[in-house]
Amino acid sequence: MVGLPAFAAAAAGFAATALVGALQVLIVHFRTTLDSAGWAVNAFILVAAASAVVGGRLGDRYGRRRLLVTLLLLSTVGAVISVSTDTLPGVVAGQAVAGVAGGVLPLCFGLAREALPWQRVPVATAVIAGAATLGGATGGVVAEAMVQSPGWRCIPVVTGAATLLAGLACTLLPASAPLPGAQRVNWLAGVLLVAAVSLVLFGVQGSITRSWSDGRTIAGIVCGLALLAMWAAWERRSEHPMINVRLLAGRKTALTTLATAVLVTGMVGAAGLLLQTLMQTPELAPVGIGLSARETVWLLFGVAALGLLLAPVAGWVAARSGARRALVVGSLFGIVNALALALFHDSVTGVAVAVAFLAVATSFVLSAVPILIMEDTPEQNTSEATGLNIVVRTVFATLGTSLATYFLSHNLVPRTPFSTSDAFTQGFTLIGACSAAGFVLALFIRSGERSGAAAPSAALATKA
Repeated sequence: MVGLPAFAAAAAGFAATALVGALQVLIVHFRTTLDSAGWAVNAFILVAAASAVVGGRLGDRYGRRRLLVTLLLLSTVGAVISVSTDTLPGVVAGQAVAGVAGGVLPLCFGLAREALPWQRVPVATAVIAGAATLGGATGGVVAEAMVQSPGWRCIPVVTGAATLLAGLACTLLPASAPLPGAQRVNWLAGVLLVAAVSLVLFGVQGSITRSWSDGRTIAGIVCGLALLAMWAAWERRSEHPMINVRLLAGRKTALTTLATAVLVTGMVGAAGLLLQTLMQTPELAPVGIGLSARETVWLLFGVAALGLLLAPVAGWVAARSGARRALVVGSLFGIVNALALALFHDSVTGVAVAVAFLAVATSFVLSAVPILIMEDTPEQNTSEATGLNIVVRTVFATLGTSLATYFLSHNLVPRTPFSTSDAFTQGFTLIGACSAAGFVLALFIRSGERSGAAAPSAALATKA
C-alpha cells in the first residue's frame, strides 16, 4: 500500500524541480532574461500551491485515488505541452498545467491514513514524505545530466513519463469512497483562495530576483494577504465551505503550522541556497569549497537519499513516542547543523558532516509535521489539512530562499562576485535561529493520542 503513494509522491517531487537546473539554457535558447525564463519554474510553484489545498479538499470529498490519478495524468499533459512548443510562453503554460502535481502529496497522506491502521500510519507517512524529498533531489541530478546533451527538452519528457507511469500505477490502489453528503462545492471560494495564495507567492518569489522594496513584491504580498483575510472570513460564515478554516483553530494544528513556517524557512529555503552556493563557490573566495555543479547535485541527492533511509526511523519514533518527539529531534539536529556549518564550512569533510545533520533534521521534521496534523484532524479532512500545511511550507521555504539571497547579494567582496564570510554567517545564524524557534514551539505542542480521529469535535466537523 505504501509503495504506490510513495512512488506518486516521488514523481510529483521530481516534476517540481527538474526544470530548475535548465533555466540558464532556457535563457540562451529563447534569448530572454532570468526574470522571464524564471516563470517556467514560478508557474509550476504557483499552481502547485493552489493544487495542494484545493486538490486535497476535492480528494477528501470525491475520492482520493480518483483525484490522485487525475492530477498525475494532467501533469503529464503539461509536460507534453512543454515539449511540443518552441516558445517560452508555451513552456510556461505547460509548466503551469504540470503544477497540478502539487496536489499529489496531501492525497498520498490521505490514502495512507484511509487504508492503514493508525499504528502503521506514522511510518507510512514518513516514507511518503521522504520519497517526495528524494524525487525533488533527483530532478537536479537529471537536469544536470540532460541540460547540455541531449538537451533541455528531454527533461519534460522524463518528468512526463514519470507522472504518467505513476498515474497508471495508482489505478491499482483501492478505490476511495467519496465523503457522504458533501457533494456541493463552493467554487467561488476556491477561486478566491487560489488568487490569494498565488499573489502572496508571486510577491515572495519575486523578491528573490527583485527586492523587498519593489512595488510588485509589496503589492503581491499585501493584496494576497487581504484576499486571504476576506476568504477566511467568508469561509467561516459559509454553510458549505470550500476549505474548513476551523481546521486551523486547534492548538496542536496552530502550533504545528507555526513550527512548519519557521523550520522550513531555515532548513529548506535558506539552507538549500546557502549550501549550493557554498559548494560551488571557488576556494579562492572568502567562503567556498569549489565543487563542480555535478558534484554538488550528487551531494544534495545523497542528502535526500539519507533522508529517505531515515524516514522509517522518524516514523517509528512518531509511532512510539508521538510526532511531537520527532519534531523536537528534528529541530535539535537543525541547530547542530547550523553550528557545524558555522564552524566547519571551510572543508569538504566539514560540509559533508553538516549536511548529514541537515538530512536527519529535515527527515524528522518533514515526517513529523503531517503526522501532527493528522493527530488533530478527522480522517475525512486529512488531505485538506495537510494540503493547507504544504501551502505554508511552500510560502516560507520561498521566504527562506529570498532571505538567503539577500544576505549573499548584499555582502560582496568589492569588485568581485563573491559573498563575504559575514553573508554566510548571517545565513547560518538564520538556520540556527529558525531551528531554535521550531524547537521551542515543538515543546508547547501537547503530546498524546489523536485528538480528532476517533471523535471529531464540533469545531472540526466538516459542514456538508
